[in-house]
Amino acid sequence: MTRTRPHWLFADQLGPGFLEPGPGGPDPDAPVVLIECRSVLRRRAFHRAKAHLVLSALRHRAAELGARARYVRADSYREGLREAVGKAAVTVRHPTSRAALGLVRALPQTEVLPPRGFLTDFAFFRTWAEGRGRRRLLLEDFYRKVRERHDLLLDGGEPAGGRWNLDADNRERPPRGGDRLPVDPPWWPQEDAIDEEVRADLDRWERRGEVRLLGRDGPRRFPVTRAEAEQALAHFLARRLPDFGRWEDAMLAGDPWMAHSLLSVPLNLGLLDPLECVRGAEAAYRAGTAPLNSVEGFVRQVAGWREYVWQLYWHLGEEHRTANALGHRADIPDWFAELDADAVEASCLRHALAEVRDVGWTHHIPRLMLLGNWALQHGWDPRQVTDWFHRAFVDGYDWVMVPNVTGMSQYADAGLMTTKPYAAGGAYIHRMSDFCGSCRYRPHERTGPRACPYTTGYWGFVAGHRALLAGNPRTARAVSGLARLDDLEAVLDVERRRAAAPP
Repeated sequence: MTRTRPHWLFADQLGPGFLEPGPGGPDPDAPVVLIECRSVLRRRAFHRAKAHLVLSALRHRAAELGARARYVRADSYREGLREAVGKAAVTVRHPTSRAALGLVRALPQTEVLPPRGFLTDFAFFRTWAEGRGRRRLLLEDFYRKVRERHDLLLDGGEPAGGRWNLDADNRERPPRGGDRLPVDPPWWPQEDAIDEEVRADLDRWERRGEVRLLGRDGPRRFPVTRAEAEQALAHFLARRLPDFGRWEDAMLAGDPWMAHSLLSVPLNLGLLDPLECVRGAEAAYRAGTAPLNSVEGFVRQVAGWREYVWQLYWHLGEEHRTANALGHRADIPDWFAELDADAVEASCLRHALAEVRDVGWTHHIPRLMLLGNWALQHGWDPRQVTDWFHRAFVDGYDWVMVPNVTGMSQYADAGLMTTKPYAAGGAYIHRMSDFCGSCRYRPHERTGPRACPYTTGYWGFVAGHRALLAGNPRTARAVSGLARLDDLEAVLDVERRRAAAPP
């Protein structure tokens, strides 16, 4: 009789799909190994909310599995695996980072099973990426292929509504006169005894100096069990999806959540399957309970961008992490690295840092156009910026942040993923938010004590990279704008004097 091999679950493989038996799956009713690896927290300073979330999710999964679980707390994964199974052979799903994949492949007793939790496999992406005549790996082309493969939002083989991408319908400015969107608040989980235990452990480890954590403690905001994730998804689809699209790119100082799904955390923990998310959104459109622009925008985030980033992480290899086409070498200043929002006077950046400090999350526009934009304008080392996003965000994993930050946010790959750098001045922030009204700086002022730091930073970035930007049709106009600035030297002087100080 063949002996049943234990199956090892990483902390981002916690949904039921990761234990489904069958071809390419673990043995039926296999014992399940879960390892709480302390060295991960010791190596780098992660956000406290992230540490809490991952530990809570692991311990909740072990509690759900009961006697089937072999839960080990160890200093390393190797040590934990020895304690759990000795030298016995184990199976493990393809991990989500190259470091973890290298580890499991180096262990003689592990069989690596195909990945789960994504809509596309590596062969599908490789066939697309190496297709005849393909010169650039653009999201839009890939997104259409994913939609076609899964028959998503299609009517007779054509895109529902006649257009593949409704992004142009999802750029409304935030409504004026209120500090919150007129939508239902997100669904929030209730903490339990396991969360209390995790919080006590983190307190004790910090007191002893065993770990160093970023950010503030607070109530857990995101699901850590399959049941919680299902509730969060159902609430979003029924109550918030209808309003998601129109204000997808907007920001409000009093509303960090806007109409966003907040589902990246349970998706990246493996608690939700992306197909159930996009099928649920499509069902809302077919039932007439959510407009197409909201549904297509959500589907593009999950079936488009998320899949694209996952595949690029593996396709581009470790070299993508070290890309630095702009030659940015500056260190991240301490006030930013340590989430010191109180040191910042610029209203928009202060709010973004405060949101990360308090909950370890902010939505994609503050990430890209406030935090990432600031780092890009000031020439911070893209590897440091990528590492900061990984550690500071509750949904940040290596596969998530290397393409998102290195490629998109910091343009370190010279346009492999995007057609232009995402640099913008105060005028963009003023148009898409309500931050500027309460700010000491003025978005359209370039010199003087009220000069907007994003405006001076933008022109400093354009001037510093004018040769590269002049050759790009999407940024050539910005370079030509330098000649029309009769105060350019004064603007650049303001920017130089600010240096790495908080704005």
